[in-house]
Amino acid sequence: MTVPLAEMDPQEPFGLSEIGQIAVTVEDLERATAFYRDVLGIPFLFSAPPGMAFFDCAGIRLLLGEPELAEGKHHASVLYFRVPDIHEAHRVLAERGVEFVNEPHLVHRADTYELWLAELHDSEGNTHALMSEVRPG
Repeated sequence: MTVPLAEMDPQEPFGLSEIGQIAVTVEDLERATAFYRDVLGIPFLFSAPPGMAFFDCAGIRLLLGEPELAEGKHHASVLYFRVPDIHEAHRVLAERGVEFVNEPHLVHRADTYELWLAELHDSEGNTHALMSEVRPG
């Protein structure tokens, strides 16, 4: 019998909220592992058969995996990596050879922050982004 680590409170209605892992389909696992580990600098956790590599994104596990079905590649979800200084992160990653779709740019202005984004391509052609919430002024 499996014992859950955290018991559900029967008084609370069930609902999903916490993400434990995100999967991104890749064509070349070795190339993608090197890109996420060495270029993006995401801490590598472990590899597992068949064709999977796992990384730690501040407590959320990222799984890079080869397609399970013969049909091949499936488009990945866009991962938004939160960074404190988007201009510096953009500079460092561009120096490492990351292909950016665009420069850091303002996408939303609120009373207490500005939201900046910069989209990039990974080694497999998936689009991801840097995001930064900056205090105005």
